[in-house]
Amino acid sequence: MVRRVAVIGAGVGGLASIKCCLDEGLEPTCFERSEDIGGVWRYTDSTDSGRVSVYRSVITNTSKEMSCFSDFPCPEDFPSYLPHSLLLEYFRMYARHFDLLQHIRFKTTALSVKKRPDFSTSGQWEVVTDSSGVQESHVFDAVMVCTGHYQEPYLPLASFPGINTRFKGQYLHSQEYKDVEAFRGKRVLVVGIGNTGGDLSVELSRVAAKVFLSARSSTWVLSRVSNHGFPFDMVNTTRFKHFLDWLLPSALMKRIKFWKFNSWFNHANYGLASTKSSNFKIIVNEELPFCLLSGTVVLKPKVKEFTESSAVFEDGTTEENIDVVLFATGYSFSFPFLEESVRSLFDDNRSLYKRIFPPQLEKPTLAIIGLVQLTGSVMVGAEMQARWVAGIFAGWNKLPPTSRMMADVLKKKPPVKRCMLLLHSRENLKISFISYTDEIASCAGIKPSIPRLLLTDPRLALAIFFGPCTPYQYRLVGRGKWSGARNAILTQWQRTLKPLRTRVVEDSPGGS
Repeated sequence: MVRRVAVIGAGVGGLASIKCCLDEGLEPTCFERSEDIGGVWRYTDSTDSGRVSVYRSVITNTSKEMSCFSDFPCPEDFPSYLPHSLLLEYFRMYARHFDLLQHIRFKTTALSVKKRPDFSTSGQWEVVTDSSGVQESHVFDAVMVCTGHYQEPYLPLASFPGINTRFKGQYLHSQEYKDVEAFRGKRVLVVGIGNTGGDLSVELSRVAAKVFLSARSSTWVLSRVSNHGFPFDMVNTTRFKHFLDWLLPSALMKRIKFWKFNSWFNHANYGLASTKSSNFKIIVNEELPFCLLSGTVVLKPKVKEFTESSAVFEDGTTEENIDVVLFATGYSFSFPFLEESVRSLFDDNRSLYKRIFPPQLEKPTLAIIGLVQLTGSVMVGAEMQARWVAGIFAGWNKLPPTSRMMADVLKKKPPVKRCMLLLHSRENLKISFISYTDEIASCAGIKPSIPRLLLTDPRLALAIFFGPCTPYQYRLVGRGKWSGARNAILTQWQRTLKPLRTRVVEDSPGGS
């Protein structure tokens, strides 16, 4: 019987896990190595601690209505896309509202998480922590690992000949980047065209002498601002469009998506992507196309090698006098505190049942929360995971037998040679937002039924099917049902528009 639960990390996944455990009558204790909540979203100027945090100018890529906790909407006066300071304030409001802070032990590092000798019968874990040099040993009935997947900077220097032998300039990982001042007047090469690489290229272009952006993959660039000025994810992440994705041939849907992407600007003209691309990524950046159009950012192919002061690219071109190389090459994830016998059970999240549970464990008392990269907000996915996991720990939900879990894992993870596995690669973490949240919600018994709602509450059913798939939908039925969910869904567009109403103008038909 699970009662005491260890929660490792007080970022968004940790906060959700504490709250979900409390909802189920469990006793969570959260261990957070830093002095505050927020995880990567808590900005600090310092990089000395090795803690990964956002850079000063970062703004969320997912809107507040699509990213909030399912029973705690963002304040209506908050803008739709939040700078890190406002997102952290929202986390603080959530923690205060549900009285979570008393369950967190700050400045306490989890050194090891090991199975107890009687684990096969008890399912218990021994957790050793360190706080200011004082080590303690604790026994928990279950563990929720909430350290996420932004853990250690991935710096693949071996893939860039000459960078640490011949190149005389400076190179650093984006984790060390905080603001533009250190790059003023310099010629900068940004390696990697994910969301971070795009953001930093744009920001650096305002002060650097020149910015080059090296991309090795086809990349489609989207804007946060969609039809009629509404947030992109609210317009496009709907059950109706998800249904069309399922109904129509994938080749047709791909052509439609490429057509929509190119309706903003022709990506092939900018060297970003072609409609013939089979492997591609999608990033969110309103300013990058203009920077390319104005020449303040110059797109380059993959780097072949570095000389003392230049970068040679795969197309044979060379850019001279490079002062700084900024690697926006992502992060690797590992769980050094887990004992080796447990770590060896999974190499990425596809080895986990529903991306959460190591299926080979004798007892399902270890859950990995937040090790997913959804096409929508990972906050929503992490909370969904935590709700299901807490329900399992409390005995309300059940996992299938090990054989069925293993079969499910193998079905979703095609065989790959181990030498081919790239643990740093975020591609293995990616999964459809609605598909995944619905899958976990079904397991937890909290997925809304559109046909049933059509009979009982057609207005709500239509809002759920044709409107944005906001997290409140998962508070309509089942355990954890929230009385405010219906109203939150029906008023979500008002909360989106409220912060824009700082100057009201009258609109007239056919306005002049």
